[in-house]
Amino acid sequence: MKSTTQAGLEPAGQKVPANPFQERQRATFAAGCFWGVEAVFRKIPGVTETTVGYTGGRTDNPTYEDVCSGLTGHAEAVEVVYDPAKLTYEDLLNVFWQCHDPTQYNRQGPDIGSQYRSAIFFHNQEQETAARAAKEALERSGRYERAIVTEIAPASTFHKAEDYHQQYLEKTGQASCHLNT
Repeated sequence: MKSTTQAGLEPAGQKVPANPFQERQRATFAAGCFWGVEAVFRKIPGVTETTVGYTGGRTDNPTYEDVCSGLTGHAEAVEVVYDPAKLTYEDLLNVFWQCHDPTQYNRQGPDIGSQYRSAIFFHNQEQETAARAAKEALERSGRYERAIVTEIAPASTFHKAEDYHQQYLEKTGQASCHLNT
């Protein structure tokens, strides 16, 4: 006979410890200039890796210059790899909402263009459901006077940005390129 833990059931009054061998998860966010967004996510315990790049567009293998033209359809984005035993996707969503203004359409601060749009690129049905619920809850909260314009779309090919963009703020000693960090 299996114990309730082995059968996947939680014994009454006890929490089953997280599986230390649980596979890392991936999340992708666009919230303006990817340098500042990456810096915010890198500081979160449970985030094991971040990569800046381009996604959500129609151009294969875009360069930074291509994306800056505004003609590729890609957004500057951050791919976050995290340990779900230490951090939930909902935790990441909370950070996403706090590190930028989701009411600014195709811009963040002085950066203007669709490449700076607010977007959540989901990797599975659970992420889509969580992202839509979080957006709806934020809209109902009354925190913003304007509508939230964050795009929620399926993750597509993520094109890693050039090496000099990776961990850019750390490399250059800059504190941030976002006001809300």
